[in-house]
Amino acid sequence: MANQKLDLLQGTLDVMVLQTLNAIGPLHGYGIARRIEQVSGDQVLLNQGTIYASLVRLQQRGWIAAEWGASDNNRKAKFYSITRSGRKQLAADAAHWQRISDVMGRVLAMTGEETQ
Repeated sequence: MANQKLDLLQGTLDVMVLQTLNAIGPLHGYGIARRIEQVSGDQVLLNQGTIYASLVRLQQRGWIAAEWGASDNNRKAKFYSITRSGRKQLAADAAHWQRISDVMGRVLAMTGEETQ
């Protein structure tokens, strides 16, 4: 089971993309995906369709912006950056996921004596 990749919960990828751009700065889609995979310890693997669907969604919501530039290998690439409203959304989402994590931690730590 330790070798299985994690299935992402609804909404988690968008938060990961926003946090990656917030922490690192402008990146192209491939770079964002590879960074998330690296930070996850390769527990999350992202295909192009998955990452680009998230980027389109985030851009449509105004949480990221995009502009064309040259990648490290001098190829034309779209670079994404987080916007001010994206930072606000990231703060709200991070607080929400922290609350969920805290609750799950308490529930999973529950013992039989606490239920009597």
